[in-house]
Amino acid sequence: MASSVAIPQSRTDNPVLQFARLIPGIALLGAIGYVGKLLEKNVGAYAKAHHWTFPNIEYVLWAILIGLAISNTVGVPAIFRAGVATYEFWLKAGIVLLGARFLLGDVAKLGGLSLGLVALEIGGATLFMLWLGRAFGLRPKLTSLLAVGSAVCGVSAIIATQGAIEADEEDSSFAIAAILALGALSLFTFPLIGHWLHLSDHAYGLWAGLAVDNTAEATAAGALYSDAAGKLAVLAKTTRNAMIGFVVLAYAIYWASQGQAKTITNKAKFVWDKFPKFVLGFLLISILATVHFFNKDQITAIANLSRWAFLLTFAGVGLRTNFREMKKQGLRPFAVGAIGEVVIAIFTLGLVFAADKIFGL
Repeated sequence: MASSVAIPQSRTDNPVLQFARLIPGIALLGAIGYVGKLLEKNVGAYAKAHHWTFPNIEYVLWAILIGLAISNTVGVPAIFRAGVATYEFWLKAGIVLLGARFLLGDVAKLGGLSLGLVALEIGGATLFMLWLGRAFGLRPKLTSLLAVGSAVCGVSAIIATQGAIEADEEDSSFAIAAILALGALSLFTFPLIGHWLHLSDHAYGLWAGLAVDNTAEATAAGALYSDAAGKLAVLAKTTRNAMIGFVVLAYAIYWASQGQAKTITNKAKFVWDKFPKFVLGFLLISILATVHFFNKDQITAIANLSRWAFLLTFAGVGLRTNFREMKKQGLRPFAVGAIGEVVIAIFTLGLVFAADKIFGL
């Protein structure tokens, strides 16, 4: 009888060790965020004291710039990478906690408006990106990934769609690189355009939430404009995120009909699996705030926790953006993404202007 040999459990399977691996990266996110806060407070004061003309740079941009500087010079050492990757968790936690600053009536009113604009944005952006991808001769599934990333919610939508339509890893990599690069550029271009057009906080926040693909970049782009714009950007972007399950289902059904993806048997379960659960957390906190479950001091504390969670997120946005790696992915997907983003930005800006004229944002 063959003897059995007990294989020791990998040390990385130990939950304590797994958590310990996250600590250096989370500490780095916190340190960058804290430095960003210090720079916001002190650089402006120093410039004013010495009578310098210096723009008021908020902590959001400082945190992103510091992260970008590290990522694109020395790089992020391996010991920090697991913890840095948690920036998406802090993003979702920040959005959930932000629900305390929205009464349910505000969510229903602005969410309802956002939902109508999101439907127009998703339909228009998807059709245009599919046409543009074919015009540039991209592979059909790569075109689908770029379309869903641009129309719905960036990298998360690409990853969800990749598995559903059985796209190649290479196609996913191309699409993600294009979306990340353009998301980084939106952080610098959107606030400038908003100020140039003298957009109100409501109008700008709605535009950023509709036009910027990734939730982290949409949140940052809104916060760079103003606190109120940041809130509206999160609400509009959360509305887009809520549509991901239905959009991915549509793509999955199409590619299954072409014999190039597996057939979805339980559509309701598929949509639930793809649905971003943090949206429900946001709504729950908003409901609790509406029924006065939290007192004024607790609302303030929750709002501060939300800001700190976003601060870790913004540091992570900079640290995970490496332009040299993005350049390796090729020109055509980036060109399609860039042209598409410009057209979508103009299209959604038109939607916001129309909504402003009709509803008075």
